[in-house]
Amino acid sequence: MSDSSRAAGPAAGRPLDEQVLHRIENGVCWITLNRPEAMNAVTWEQRERLIALLDAASADPGVRAVVLTSAGRGFCAGADLRAGPRTGGGGGRSGERVAGDVARMIRRGAQRLVTAVLDCEKPVVAAVGGTAAGIGAHLAFACDLVVAAESARFVEVFVRRGLVPDGGGAYLLPRLVGPQRAKELMFFGDAVPAADAARLGLVNRVVPDGEVERCAREWAERLAQGPTRAIALAKQLVNASLDGDRAAALAAEAAAQEINMATVDAAEGVAGFVERRTPKFLGR
Repeated sequence: MSDSSRAAGPAAGRPLDEQVLHRIENGVCWITLNRPEAMNAVTWEQRERLIALLDAASADPGVRAVVLTSAGRGFCAGADLRAGPRTGGGGGRSGERVAGDVARMIRRGAQRLVTAVLDCEKPVVAAVGGTAAGIGAHLAFACDLVVAAESARFVEVFVRRGLVPDGGGAYLLPRLVGPQRAKELMFFGDAVPAADAARLGLVNRVVPDGEVERCAREWAERLAQGPTRAIALAKQLVNASLDGDRAAALAAEAAAQEINMATVDAAEGVAGFVERRTPKFLGR
């Protein structure tokens, strides 16, 4: 069970670190899907590397923002069916599917990937050029900010395959566009151009083709100069507010304030205000 579009087969023999590129510049962790021949459809191995890189970004004090982008003309065509699904253990002795295999595969696969983005303790910016389909669309929607090229498009491709959306799609979309629009996108599976995606609230900024990386860099480096812990706590508060009641949201806000006021950046922010100067945040 997958959300893949028609991707080419996996890149035989290519090292994994060439299929998912990674670098850190000016406090920004750049993660680039690099299988343009497959429209960046995600294999099992790539998914695990993405999860590991996002987890490492959370723990690294030298990383203060993340950009998730891609090489070639597609952002991500979904999960690569031709690479062969892995259930993480399952199937009977003869290899037949048994009850629970599919649910286990989804939990350990697409859901873990989307959750890794949502739970990353650093702000994550998606730089989307070309098509984002299935889990590729959900990967973008899970990011905190989305910059899209004018030629980008987003596709809830699952219905075209007779599948139920996975990768948290039924969780993410109603929170971004409301239940009626979410159903429209999921029931019909039509491609949504970048301009329409921005109008619906799926995208923060649409820029000319060729300007996506520049805009993402500008935003990410600005975030990397900000109070990292305060931004992380604000991200947690916003994400949690969509699932809880008012009392829980206010309690979480008070707890976040308590934690943040003990940071170096909070003290620097107050000092900058009192001294009438621009504060210099260190991410601590």
